Amino acid sequence: MNREIGHRTATLRNLTRGLILQQDASGAYLERIETVATKAKTLRPYVEKLITLGKKGTLHHRRQAFAILQDKEAVHRIFEDLAKRYANRPGGYTRILHTRRRMGDGVEMAYIEMIDRPVAAAPAASSEAEATANA
Repeated sequence: MNREIGHRTATLRNLTRGLILQQDASGAYLERIETVATKAKTLRPYVEKLITLGKKGTLHHRRQAFAILQDKEAVHRIFEDLAKRYANRPGGYTRILHTRRRMGDGVEMAYIEMIDRPVAAAPAASSEAEATANA
């Protein structure tokens, strides 16, 4: 990523927090962020190591995860929610979906998202479909 080590670590830490903690307006976790494809490829093993620590679940592993992330809320979410979701999965917790070229500099953009993430149904779309079906 062509950054000094401290800047690279901070960038990966912030991207990981965004991936784990970003919420929509209703408070549901999105578990998906759009970033530059190179950053997404660099972020993938970083996030997967943290989830593997969460699956081990001991206090020692929680402290290791906190040393990496430095965010109690993100560590709690990894150990309580994500580790339980991926308990039977041996790896491959994230996927990268290449989307577009960014206007201006033409860099390739991509989504990085959690596998098997809960997708919230759009309540407005379902109520519109019911209204047209009833009419």
